[in-house]
Amino acid sequence: LAEATRGASRTASASEHERLAAAVPGRHRGEQHPQHRPGLDLGRRARAPRPLVKDPEMTEPLDPDSGPARERILAAAEELFAERGFDATPPSRIAERAGVPKGLVHYYFTRKPDLLSALVERLPEERVDRESVIVAGDVTESLCRLVTVLDEMLGASATLSHLLWREADTHPAVRDALHDRFDRLVGVIRDVVLGAREGNPTGVESVVLLLAAAVSYRHSVARHADDESAAKAEMTRELRFLAEALDAGVG
Repeated sequence: LAEATRGASRTASASEHERLAAAVPGRHRGEQHPQHRPGLDLGRRARAPRPLVKDPEMTEPLDPDSGPARERILAAAEELFAERGFDATPPSRIAERAGVPKGLVHYYFTRKPDLLSALVERLPEERVDRESVIVAGDVTESLCRLVTVLDEMLGASATLSHLLWREADTHPAVRDALHDRFDRLVGVIRDVVLGAREGNPTGVESVVLLLAAAVSYRHSVARHADDESAAKAEMTRELRFLAEALDAGVG
């Protein structure tokens, strides 16, 4: 009796399955239901690829032939740090600007601050030919010539200098490097003043420190100067004042 009951149940189930299959248009006996067909995704329409929208802050990458990868990375970092700031510039953006894989940035510079340390090394040395600027007996002219040379050096690295001055407050390595440069600047100015005064040291240290501070400040804000000629004229007046103070024995 149990076997007969199970047989009847199977027959009824098969009949019900065939009846439901006949109710689905275009489906034949033994054919899989569309929902179970491999690779068929019902309810999802093919979508056209979304157009790429360029980030307005993105810029064209550097020329791949512009130098070794490390130099391109540093050049890109210098530009982006100046444009966006150190903290707002991710390594991925530097890699994109330099035209290199992101992993290459981390290969050369394990930590992001390492980029700043490397940029400090790119600053030109304040190597001044003393003989070309010193005019014996004329402190004003000697200092004017010296400042002109220093301004030309700044012109070769104005963006980098401005960037490092801005980041010095939050990055000790940059601050220490700028302090070292200031000390070297003091030494150069001292040599020129002593040369112009033919070795007379009276009042020299005060004048040297004042002039070094003035030059450093001018260079730190040089990118924002509205009138360069006016700034040079003002500096000339300051140099003449310092020279007159030395002649008067002040200091």
